[in-house]
Amino acid sequence: MSQSDFDPERVNLTTADAAQVVCYLNKGGNEYNGSLGARISALFVILILSTVATFFPVVAKRVPRLRIPSYVYLTARYFGSGVIVATAFIHLLDPAYQEIGPNTCVGMSGHWATYSWPPAIVLVSVMVIFLMDFAAERYVEITYGVKPSGPITHDQSVLSRENDSNGEKMVQGNEPGLATGNHQTSTPEVDIEALKIEADEYAFRQQIAAFLILEFGVIFHSVIIGLNLGVAGSEFATLYPVLVFHQSFEGLGIGARMSAIPFKKGSWLPWVLCTLYGLTTPISIAIGLGVRTTYNPGSFTANVVSGVFDSISAGILIYTGLVELLARDFLFDPERTTNNKKLTYMIVMVLLGTALMALLGKWA
Repeated sequence: MSQSDFDPERVNLTTADAAQVVCYLNKGGNEYNGSLGARISALFVILILSTVATFFPVVAKRVPRLRIPSYVYLTARYFGSGVIVATAFIHLLDPAYQEIGPNTCVGMSGHWATYSWPPAIVLVSVMVIFLMDFAAERYVEITYGVKPSGPITHDQSVLSRENDSNGEKMVQGNEPGLATGNHQTSTPEVDIEALKIEADEYAFRQQIAAFLILEFGVIFHSVIIGLNLGVAGSEFATLYPVLVFHQSFEGLGIGARMSAIPFKKGSWLPWVLCTLYGLTTPISIAIGLGVRTTYNPGSFTANVVSGVFDSISAGILIYTGLVELLARDFLFDPERTTNNKKLTYMIVMVLLGTALMALLGKWA
C-alpha cells in the first residue's frame, strides 16, 4: 500500500506498516511564516561575518605588515581545526542519520531499508579521500623525486633526493672531493635552490588538493543551511543567531586551513576561495527565500539528497579534520614547536573550537 493510501485517522497499530506510520509522522511541510525582512537581514549579516572570519587567518598570515600577534593567528588556526572536527560529527553525521538512517521514513523504505547507509557512505567517502590523497602524494613523489615523512620541508627534500641518487645522505659543507687512500671520490653538485622550489611545489599540490576536497564538504553543508533558513518556521528566531555563529566558526576553520597552504606570493587563489565560502550561504538563503512557498525540506527527495551528501561531506571532514589537521599538525609535523606552553595553548584552542561547535549542534 502506498503512502497516498494511508489513512492516519484509521490506523491499527498491530497490522499497520511501520514505514507508513513513520513517514506520516516525519512528513515535513513548508513552514515559512513571514519575517521576510529578518530573513533578508540574515543574508547580509552572514555574508559579512562569515567572510570576515574566513579572511582573518589568511590575512594574518599573508599580510605581515598588519603585525597581528602570533597567538591571535594560533587561536584562529587551531580553534578552526576543532570546528572542522565537530562539524563532521555533530553537524553532518548526526543529520544524515536523521534524514536517511534506519529509523527514518527513507531508511524504512525500499532498498534504503536493507542497510544502514549513513555509516556506509561515510566509510566509502573516507576511503576514497584516502586513496585520492595517497595517489596525489605518490604522483608528486614520482614526478619530483621526493620522499616525504609528514609535511615536506626543504631539508627533507634535499636529503631524500640525495638518498635516491647516491645511496647516502648529503652532508652539507663537505669539500667536492674526499680522499680515500690513493683514490678520490667526488660528490655530485646539487642545485639546492631547485630542490627547494620542488619542495614548495610538492607541499602546495598536496595541500591544495586536500583543501579543495574539504571546502566542497563545507560548502555543500552551507547550501543546505541557507535553504533551510530561508523557509524555516517558528524556529527561525533561534536559527538566525545560531547560524551566524555556526557559519562564522566554520569560515574560521576554512580560513585557518587555507592559511597553512604555501601559496605563491601574490597568488589570487586564497582570496577567491575565501570569497566563495562567504558567498555560498547568503546565495542559498536568497534561493530559499525565492522558493519559500514551495520548497519542502522534509520531503522524501530532499531527505535523500541531504542525507547522502551530508554523509559524503561527513566522511570528507572526518578524514580532513583528523588526518590533514590534527595528525599532521600535532603528530607528524617535524617542525612542530617543542614549547610546552605553546603546545598546550594550541591543544586548548582545538578543544575549545570542538566544544563550541558541538554545543551549537543543540540548535542547528
